Amino acid sequence: MAHYTVAVAGATGYAGGEAIRILAGHPAFEIVQVTGHSSTGHRLGEYLPHIPQLADMVIADTTAQNLHGADVVVLALPHGASGSLAKDLDPHAIVVDLGADHRLECAKAWDGFYGGEFYDHWTYGMPELLIGTDANGYRRQRELLAGVRRIAGPGCNVTATTLAMQPGIAQGLIEYRGIVADLAVGYSGAGKNLKRPQLLAAEAFGSAQAYGVGGTHRHIPEILQNFAHAAGLDAVHADDFTLGFTPVLVPMARGILACVSGTMSAKAISMSDEDIRECWIRAYAEQHFISVLSAGMLPATANVIGSNAAHIQVVVDRSANRILALAAIDNLNRGTAGQSVQSLNVALGLPEDEGLTTIGVAP
Repeated sequence: MAHYTVAVAGATGYAGGEAIRILAGHPAFEIVQVTGHSSTGHRLGEYLPHIPQLADMVIADTTAQNLHGADVVVLALPHGASGSLAKDLDPHAIVVDLGADHRLECAKAWDGFYGGEFYDHWTYGMPELLIGTDANGYRRQRELLAGVRRIAGPGCNVTATTLAMQPGIAQGLIEYRGIVADLAVGYSGAGKNLKRPQLLAAEAFGSAQAYGVGGTHRHIPEILQNFAHAAGLDAVHADDFTLGFTPVLVPMARGILACVSGTMSAKAISMSDEDIRECWIRAYAEQHFISVLSAGMLPATANVIGSNAAHIQVVVDRSANRILALAAIDNLNRGTAGQSVQSLNVALGLPEDEGLTTIGVAP
């Protein structure tokens, strides 16, 4: 069996911790180094007691030297930090960036939402992303991941929104202008460093709060980039689409429920509701981690927590002339670390589902 050593930078953050949890149970990977910043010098078990087999590992400082020598390097760092560090990493290592630095293809989009140095685009780590069609049907991002050494992990909100709506865009059922996405997001989806007035658990419990409103959320350009690719277009056509995007923090630790709607095209109006639904079913046929639920069933985050699964549903609202697509994912697993391990499996020629599960924890 293949064996690869792994170093994880940003080991004590939400994304880094979830990556370690998944990799620790993966038969092909061995974690040999963990790094951090404020946690340097501490035992990993102080931060991740749920992974006892790695409890005695000492967290090193996050430097290229400390990450050198591993076959695989996972970067779970704030934007800007991974881009500058990646330049000095071993070119022979496979590097997966869970942050934003290598996701966007156009500098203009980066400048508008992030600012600072624009880093080279890496191969995008969403195997099921639709990237147009050919004589055999859909083309998917999976075919571009095989054998690569640099992978950009998608954003969690991006993943839920893209998986919900991309079949309709690929089939020309949705008008490009006027797409709306409202997301219910668990607190881990906003990151440990989110600046918000409600920091106490007593204030968060039983309350919901929007953030990143008014077209300011940094995941917007990445979503539009994916929509362009789903339509078979280059990233420069992301501006052909508009997206009203509102994430709402809700009192749960993890999980995202994306409710994405778009105006029906003339093609969609001429189709039956069943034929529209069939477009989603065909798009995700034989996609191991994605389930289009039976008609009448709606996705729920509890059913996917702890898994790399995405539960999808599509509903036609004739009175509003809109198609509503819904997706439920675990933001830390399918939305971040699990999807990146899935992409690693593809890049290394391992079974795509190795070390991952579609089984949630709902009672």
